[in-house]
Amino acid sequence: MSVHLNDNSSWRAFEESELTHSAAHYLMTIMHLLEKNGYARVTDISRELEVTKSAASRAIGSMKDRELIEEDANRMLKLTELGRNLARTVERNYLILERFLEDILEVRSETAKKDACKMEHLLSNESTTAIFQLIRLFNKDERMMKTLKSALRNPGPGCTDDELCDICEDFESCMADSDYKVTSN
Repeated sequence: MSVHLNDNSSWRAFEESELTHSAAHYLMTIMHLLEKNGYARVTDISRELEVTKSAASRAIGSMKDRELIEEDANRMLKLTELGRNLARTVERNYLILERFLEDILEVRSETAKKDACKMEHLLSNESTTAIFQLIRLFNKDERMMKTLKSALRNPGPGCTDDELCDICEDFESCMADSDYKVTSN
């Protein structure tokens, strides 16, 4: 079987992401602590993220070097404008992905939350905006939403060996075939 592979520019883009998963959660934690308490300290962040203080200090030091976080003389942390913008972007991506997975695709809530968390820092603004517009479109048209959900629940048979659909052609086998479903969560 010959599988179409992504070109190098696609898979390498993962490594070029502006934020790591960990850094995204540090930024969002600081943002939420600042909103909730008016301050954020390394101790508070380590407690919230359930990591050691030394791990939190190293991560924060790295983000200070990247000018995402600033620290005052009293060791209180705050986000730079760039840090706050990145934290808000990741939070926006998470909320949109969670809604899409749970409300549109009817993925179980727990799975939707986990998957949204895995993708939140990797998605481009273009993709996030397109998903958001799709959610809005379906939320505005109840009949369209019912039709979509019915089609997702009852997709019908997969491709035949003689005729693959456009989506499955590159895979050279029907991807709806239960043999290809991974159930690790």
